[in-house]
Amino acid sequence: MTVLYTLSIGFIRFLYFIASFFDAKAHAFVAGRTDFFKRFQRAFANETNPVIWVHCASLGEFEQGRPVIEKLKAEFAHYKIVLTFFSPSGYEVRKNYSQADFIFYLPWDTPQNAFRFIETCNPALAIFVKYEFWLHYTKELHKRNIPLLSISAIFRPKQIFFKSYGGFYRNILKNFSWIFVQNDESVRLLKELNIKTVSRAGDTRFDRVNQLVKQDNEIPIAKSFKGTDKVMVIGSCWREDLDVLIPFINENYFSLKFIIAPHEVTEAFLSEIEGALNTKTIRFSEAMGSLEDYHVLIIDNVGMLGRLYRYGEFAYVGGAFGKGLHNILEAACYGIPVFFGNKNYEKFQEAVDLINRGGAFEIEDYRDMKAKYESVNVPENFLLACEVTRLYVEENLGATDKIIDYCRSLLAKA
Repeated sequence: MTVLYTLSIGFIRFLYFIASFFDAKAHAFVAGRTDFFKRFQRAFANETNPVIWVHCASLGEFEQGRPVIEKLKAEFAHYKIVLTFFSPSGYEVRKNYSQADFIFYLPWDTPQNAFRFIETCNPALAIFVKYEFWLHYTKELHKRNIPLLSISAIFRPKQIFFKSYGGFYRNILKNFSWIFVQNDESVRLLKELNIKTVSRAGDTRFDRVNQLVKQDNEIPIAKSFKGTDKVMVIGSCWREDLDVLIPFINENYFSLKFIIAPHEVTEAFLSEIEGALNTKTIRFSEAMGSLEDYHVLIIDNVGMLGRLYRYGEFAYVGGAFGKGLHNILEAACYGIPVFFGNKNYEKFQEAVDLINRGGAFEIEDYRDMKAKYESVNVPENFLLACEVTRLYVEENLGATDKIIDYCRSLLAKA
């Protein structure tokens, strides 16, 4: 099975190589790994400080790992932080992140790459965020007795680990020193596999979004656009979300302003949004002076969405009509009602919890959006939904401290 796994990695690598000639993301994916070990070994040629390695698949996982990285950096300043990404959507956005000392793509998971990577940086501790379960990297760390943690992990009965044919993947889990999971179901599932090195810490995203609320992250253009008007912030919207959003905006722009942050900032998508709306729009990059005559502000950059939700009385978070709902906690932390599609949100515990509590609303179509918005826009219902989302975030803080306590005990022995 190990041979088949390694061969499949090689085949996927070949597919990415072919795709790199036609797709910008695939090109970045391949180019970022070109001559990797020359660059990596050069970076560590004269390094004498101990190292902590944190690996994230993409940008979402980085946001989960970020509060842990920053607390480790503050408490263990003499340690160097190596941050790796699997995906360009994480690396390209955070390649200049100041709290990491070295930032790279993760080389493909082969025995040779795992050996060379770990031999070069020799981490005292490795932390993989959420869904990262690579065979050869975990095996090499385990063989060298280097502590390996999985944080903010979440497990479900349908995952391959819990299938009758999932023994190969179950063995990967045994390479982890400790697994910090988000919920009680994950603890139960792992203990049924006789994996006892597990505990519930919660989701570090709650700590991250709470940090955002406390920071002074004013965006003057967004503040000017809002003025004294009510705003709905539409975050990470996809084309599939437009069937609901366009008619809703066209019907409500006279009483509600909109800030739209598309998931992918391409000229084609921005133009499509602008062309479908029947009111005055302006792009963030072109905004200046008085903005009171505009009803829609379109964000044509990346990286500021988490700060934009502070200007909303309502939020719509995209993705659930497609591959999966994006991060609703960035909105919930500001204590505002959250709307999203009803097709693909169930695997996100916070979405299910907030629906059950009355702070979030799954939407079937435009008519459903209209009805639920009108219902929550009643003052008493609005205040109740706001209180629900605010309290939900407060109740779930503290995962980062639990993880740091464990890291502290490990690094004290190093």
